[in-house]
Parts: sequence; structure tokens; C-alpha cells
Amino acid sequence: MAKINAQPITGCGEGDFAPHVFLCGDPERVPKISADWNDVKEVCRIREYVVHTGTKDGIALSAASTGVGGASTAVILEEAAKLGARTFLRIGNSGALADHVELGDYVITTASVRDEGTSKSYVREDFPAAAHFEVVQGLVTAAAASGHRFHTGVTWSIDGFYARNKVVGEGGELRSMSFGSYQQSWMNGMVADMKSAGVLNVEMESSTILTLATIYGLRAGCICTVSDRTPWPGPGQDSITLDRNMDGAIEVAMDAMLHLAAEPGEPRA
Repeated sequence: MAKINAQPITGCGEGDFAPHVFLCGDPERVPKISADWNDVKEVCRIREYVVHTGTKDGIALSAASTGVGGASTAVILEEAAKLGARTFLRIGNSGALADHVELGDYVITTASVRDEGTSKSYVREDFPAAAHFEVVQGLVTAAAASGHRFHTGVTWSIDGFYARNKVVGEGGELRSMSFGSYQQSWMNGMVADMKSAGVLNVEMESSTILTLATIYGLRAGCICTVSDRTPWPGPGQDSITLDRNMDGAIEVAMDAMLHLAAEPGEPRA
């Protein structure tokens, strides 16, 4: 049976998305987010997109993977919004930039540096990528209650994973991570510039989510765990530790979303 208002990329239609949506890059993280929900249905599995929809504490929720980067993230946000999604909360992984941000910490993004091309195809470059204050407040409250170490601040959101990231050479200089050590002279100081400006962490999706949500009048926010440092190489979390910290970030995000969804006037289903 054909779905009503079926979307061109995911094929999702009316009823497939709840008003409150968790976003994550990795499709394998979706079932972790929805693990303790009731009446969970997998409504999409195509390309990089997996979508689960169910309920928790009587509130309808969805979890959707975005794939890597802004372009694929914009697709799932667009199609979810057209099907009734109104609050988006990204649960992600990131690299630390600021020296005081440690492995395993959480970073709650207040705004993102729009160093990617997707959001620029929607609105001029000087438009801010700001998280919705209610989502930030919800995440901060939930993170504080969890007792986990966390930070709030600006996130560097990039497109080119290899072009933007750097490794430290034997002499302490920054080197390219791209094939054949390709780089342009203007790339060399970007990591140092971001650190100097007080940027906390680096990832690849938050600025697209925050920009699109703002221009569409939706709510969005982002919490990331920190698994490594930028520039590389450096100490990183082992897979067990990363999984544990990601589970903790999911718990914080879930608590925040449930409180946001319980506000007067918010749809529960």
C-alpha cells in the first residue's frame, strides 16, 4: 500500500516520524537509542538512513541516522520535518579541540561554526547556526543530573574530514591527513585558529541541523561525547569505553527530550 506523502529519498510517509526526533550519524546507533521504547517499528532502511519510531513514557519518539556530513543530514531533516517532526536532538561523537575538554566528556553545543557547504546552500554564510535555547537548557539540566563531566560552547562543524583534520608530525608540525599529504596553505592554521577562538570540539553535522532548524522555525540541539583529540594522533577511547560513554550521552539526551516533549502544548503522539 502506497504511503501518504511519501518522501523521495527515504520513502517515509505520514505517521513514520514522531514530532520528537533523535539524530545520529551511524545507523547502528539507532537501535541503541530505541532499545527501551515500546511498540518500536523500523520504518526506513535505505542507503545511510535507518529510522525507528516508537513510544516511551507515552511520548512518541523517532530515531534516525544521518550518515556522515551535512548533505545527507539535510535530506533526513527535510523529510522528517515535512512529516511532522518539530524537535531534533543530535547524539554524536566528536574530537576535542580545547585543552580542558577531556576524552569521555560531553559537549553540549550552543552554536556551531558553519565550515561546511550544505547550510550555505540554504542561507547566507553569516547567518548563525545556533542551538535552540530550550534544547540547550534541557540538555544541561539532564547532563548535570547525570553527574557526568560536560561542557557547553561552540562546535566546529566541517565537511571534509581529511581536508580539515591534521596529524602531528615527528617535529611537532601539523601535517595533512589527505591522500598524498595534499593541502593548501590556507588550511594549515585552521585547527590552531579554532582553538584560539575557544571552540570546544569538532564534528560534521551540527551546523546543518542547527541552521535548517532555525530557518524552519524548529527546535534543535546537539550533545556529543569526545572520543579523541584534534589534531591526531593522540590518545583515544577504546571501543568499550566509547560505547559506555555513548550510552551515557543517549541517556542524557533521552531525559532532555522527554522533558521537552512533556511541556504544555507539545504533542505527545
